[in-house]
Amino acid sequence: MTVCAPHGAQSTAQTTPRSASPADTRRPAFTVTVDGSYAAWLALGQGTDGWFPERWTLDGPEPYAVSLPGSQPEEPDSEVLPLTDGRVLIRRRVAERFALSLLYPAGQGTGELPLGAIECPRLSLLPPAPDGSSAYALVHGERQTTLWRVHGGTSGPELLATVPGLCEGGAWLDRTGRLLALDRELDGLTKAVVVDLGRGGETSPLLQIAEKSNDRLLLAEPDSGLLIVRSDAPGVDRIGWGVLGSARPVRFPECLLLADTTLTPFAAQPGQGLAPEASSVAFRIDAAPPGPAIPGATTSWVGVWRPAKKQLQQFQGPAGWLAGAGLWTAGGELKLPFVTASVPCGLARLRVSEDGDVLVPGAGPATATSSTSRPAPDDADADADADADPASVPAPRPVPLQQAPCARTP
Repeated sequence: MTVCAPHGAQSTAQTTPRSASPADTRRPAFTVTVDGSYAAWLALGQGTDGWFPERWTLDGPEPYAVSLPGSQPEEPDSEVLPLTDGRVLIRRRVAERFALSLLYPAGQGTGELPLGAIECPRLSLLPPAPDGSSAYALVHGERQTTLWRVHGGTSGPELLATVPGLCEGGAWLDRTGRLLALDRELDGLTKAVVVDLGRGGETSPLLQIAEKSNDRLLLAEPDSGLLIVRSDAPGVDRIGWGVLGSARPVRFPECLLLADTTLTPFAAQPGQGLAPEASSVAFRIDAAPPGPAIPGATTSWVGVWRPAKKQLQQFQGPAGWLAGAGLWTAGGELKLPFVTASVPCGLARLRVSEDGDVLVPGAGPATATSSTSRPAPDDADADADADADPASVPAPRPVPLQQAPCARTP
């Protein structure tokens, strides 16, 4: 493995126009900073302009986008990551190595600051770090995975840890950027583990629902400790939830088991402190062929669920919604980015009431706007644990899920 040192900054003219055309295709990876201030992805320009990075500013009265094209179009497999200072980190494949740079607006062009390169067969960027200024990546080997800090260190890419097995995913478990969860495949099983950057990359188990089960972490909310997992411990792949640092086992709600659909969580409500049951989670719901479950809907729509509510609210996203993208505010507002011919950079704002209903501005509950709500079966006895007052959460540690009641489905 070879690591190359960075060179000086450079600037290229900004010649790629932004397009509001519905044919202006964009990559599905729409990444938002932890504080919700910026987002970034690859956009496809008009004609032969090709792919180019686009940064969205989300924390103002109205969102707006800035294109950051380089001297030539980007490859569609490039990855971008927004930072809270407004710069965008880009990962490009160049022959047998991956080059890393920071992009930023510079007059009428795009400034670029090279950060170095790593020679390896495969490198993927991790989700935005909690501090908003650092960036991390995984280098995937045949038998092990290495964790790198590619921005925010002393000089160039920095090797932090080596984890045996093949790792994917990535979720930060705390607001300090110390605990990173990864899904590790080892000896034919995939289980989530924790990499402790404060202890030199020490690795410990996070999910062990059953001895021979595959247990993946889909989403983590650091403030409340809420974990959304996917496991085949109940006999089939199910979505469940647990709490980091809690002695309670993982639970698999019936309302999150929908026929002919796939649920993928993409955002959780922050700022809930010691009340994970009150944290709302947004899901992307994809219909299995031949079509959607909601009449008149596209093949993807939105679901909102919270553990205390015990039902999944379903509704159609805004026209042009970038399926699977969005963010919550601590106050319970769900922001969904969208692109249409007339609005090339839009952000729909929805709110969840105290009762857990999704409120569309100007229309009341989402059920009044051709959306549906599918309540969970009557399982009050099985949900008794979820109704109890939340206990004090100790210092973060892997949640002990070995005794999960897989036969019970609250």
